[in-house]
Amino acid sequence: PISLSFFLSFNLPFCTVFSIFTTHILIKFKFHYVPESVAVVFLGAVVGLVMKLTGTHFEDLEQFDPQTFFIVLLPPIIFESGYSLHKGNFFQNLGSILLFAVIGTGISAVVVGGGMYGLGLAGLITKFTAVECFAFGSLISAVDPVATLAIFHALDVNPTLNMLVFGESVLNDAVSIVMTRTILNLAHGPAGAGAVFQALWKFLEMFVLSAAIGVFFALASALCLKHINLRGTPALEFSMLLIFAYMPYGLAEACKLSGIMAVLFCGIVMSHYTHFNLSPVCQVNVQQAFRSIAFLAETCVFAYLGMAIFSFKHNVQISLIIWIILLCFVGRALNIFPLSALTNFFRQITIDRKMQCIMWFSGLRGAIAFALALTLEFSKEKREILVTTTLWIVLFTILILGSSTLPLLKFLNSNSEPVGDKFTMIKTEEMRDAVDAEQLEENIPSISMRGFSQLDIEYPQN
Repeated sequence: PISLSFFLSFNLPFCTVFSIFTTHILIKFKFHYVPESVAVVFLGAVVGLVMKLTGTHFEDLEQFDPQTFFIVLLPPIIFESGYSLHKGNFFQNLGSILLFAVIGTGISAVVVGGGMYGLGLAGLITKFTAVECFAFGSLISAVDPVATLAIFHALDVNPTLNMLVFGESVLNDAVSIVMTRTILNLAHGPAGAGAVFQALWKFLEMFVLSAAIGVFFALASALCLKHINLRGTPALEFSMLLIFAYMPYGLAEACKLSGIMAVLFCGIVMSHYTHFNLSPVCQVNVQQAFRSIAFLAETCVFAYLGMAIFSFKHNVQISLIIWIILLCFVGRALNIFPLSALTNFFRQITIDRKMQCIMWFSGLRGAIAFALALTLEFSKEKREILVTTTLWIVLFTILILGSSTLPLLKFLNSNSEPVGDKFTMIKTEEMRDAVDAEQLEENIPSISMRGFSQLDIEYPQN
């Protein structure tokens, strides 16, 4: 059997390198309608198939330490999504975004979890406990915003609507993680109506306190970098930022709160305050470094997902997969349409029916949902069922719904201008610009530089 150390030291880096080349080929040859996640999953599946045909077994990999995802892979993904937000539109629409992200995700989790529990009692699917059902409903409510944002860019919608979708998707991941952990904690306590209110209180407490920790460290980093002049030494400046970016995660986890939620709000506030206290060189380097780390983390999860298709022991239950997909559609509909109608009462720029349909249809499940499924600590049989179900739902939404977004776009956009060349579902290409022009406060040559950086400025290449 293949050892976990061999997988981490060779197989995963090998697959990641080829994923980078695959993404580059997609961008170079303008395969704009293929999300890079699909290509990475396909590549991981090929590697898993080859290793299975050669007689390699993966028992150790199925016991992959869940904390590796929470400590190593998820924080960079969540922090980068918060740091890359366009801050002005985000804070202007914070109320609507929180409504979709918190209430909407809760609605989806209740619909999926409650429906799953009811179907189990009716004997239509395998019976799970209430905690198992609602924990699965929470994790499967984490959506991937790439396809939705690609369509919005193609339609050239109002930036406010674009921010509503992106902001909801960013917060949605963190909310799903907190909800899943809160529900799992109920397994060790008494059941009943009191447990439900206790879970709601625990969720709000964890949400608020974790966000407060993230905001505190972000503001502290802004003050430090404002009053301590590190602009002449970008390496120290960047190192200071990295430490402040990860510190809220450690403190929140030590306090039994959500490190992921703390990291998210730390990234959001850092991009609004700390970013402008950095030197222009560091501004560019920080965004590119965070995007690169997040890309590698997401690639590792999607490659692992692809290899799991052929390498894991699957417990496939077709009826459960079909019912959960239907419940995901219903939960997403009860999230998007009623809450959009509610927010339209308080907004000057309303969310029309066409945009609501796109938001509903494009609720793809991605890396976060699969990573959370791997952290479930249920009985071996039930864990295999839920991990397998999550795997096939993620593949269904990425491959089927992801590939159907363009026909839906053409259908809804039939009376408008055709989709332009800027349309792309490749996240790396969509976000390849280093920073927005207005984020650079001063020209790079005006900074005091050292060593080779100074030579690069004095003698630029033609």
